[in-house]
Amino acid sequence: MSNLMGIAVKLKKRGPMQTLDAAQVTRAQGVENDFRGKPGKRQVTVMSNDAWLQVCSELNRELKWLARRANLLVDGIDLRESTGKVIKIGDVKLLITGETDPCSRMSEVMPGLFEALLVSWRGGVCCEVISEGKISIEDEVELIG
Repeated sequence: MSNLMGIAVKLKKRGPMQTLDAAQVTRAQGVENDFRGKPGKRQVTVMSNDAWLQVCSELNRELKWLARRANLLVDGIDLRESTGKVIKIGDVKLLITGETDPCSRMSEVMPGLFEALLVSWRGGVCCEVISEGKISIEDEVELIG
């Protein structure tokens, strides 16, 4: 079974990531209070825990998933080449609009992190909210399509 392992938001540009146990997800704001949550193709970012663990293994370093600055961390789902599919978390549905390309900030976190995230969609995916609701840690996650 796949599940939601983490929820995080940043309140301002370049601000620290703040973890949440639960959050409202809306078409107007994405994950509640997130700086980047306005409507559009990059409204919510989702990262695979499996991919993150591969990155950490390759770099021979344990890094917190928050270093990637994604909104949601899911387990047991392969996000590679998933544009057009839908991630369902409870009542929330997120349309995957494309790969989340890593930014130069990843090199600030650790040398080699930017390059490691470029491989096989390890940086995660960008999504647009198509169905609103509340999500909580441990909610079941399903990839549709």
